[in-house]
Amino acid sequence: MFPTFTTARFLLREIDQRDIDAVFRGLSNPDVIRYYGVSYRSLDETQTQMDWYRDLQEQQSGLWWGIAFREAPEQLIGACGFNDWSPSHRRIELGYWLMPEHWRCGVMSECLPPILRHAFDDMRIHRIEAVVDTDNLASRCLLERIGFRHEGTRRDGELKDERFIDTEHYGLLSSDPWS
Repeated sequence: MFPTFTTARFLLREIDQRDIDAVFRGLSNPDVIRYYGVSYRSLDETQTQMDWYRDLQEQQSGLWWGIAFREAPEQLIGACGFNDWSPSHRRIELGYWLMPEHWRCGVMSECLPPILRHAFDDMRIHRIEAVVDTDNLASRCLLERIGFRHEGTRRDGELKDERFIDTEHYGLLSSDPWS
């Protein structure tokens, strides 16, 4: 059974096929994809992302949640979750995206702690990693605010839009203090 979480304002729930329109709106939005690793130009292309969410669960290589307001659980405003799970090393990577109209409203600060707790307590993860575009100051500040430690910069670590970009690497251990 898929683990769902509620916070004061939000419901974190399984992403399913009915969410394809919302995922497309998010992952085709120029403001969202500026710092995100994938983007789509059509609903048909977005099916790749929907398949990825499903495959993560089926292959037990990660788990992603859709973020919705509690009073409107069918309307996704973003997503957060884990991928690249290495059970033998008890390590996983964190990712997230959010529609711009909800930026700087504390959404991720409220939604990430329950899934981090789930990773540490239920999935037996010891290390959660996050990789952020160097220019994405808001995301870097979010990670530091909730307890992630900056571990270094990878110069020209990724190729995006035909140019190399630097990435910032963050880590959170189960033994670290975090909120």
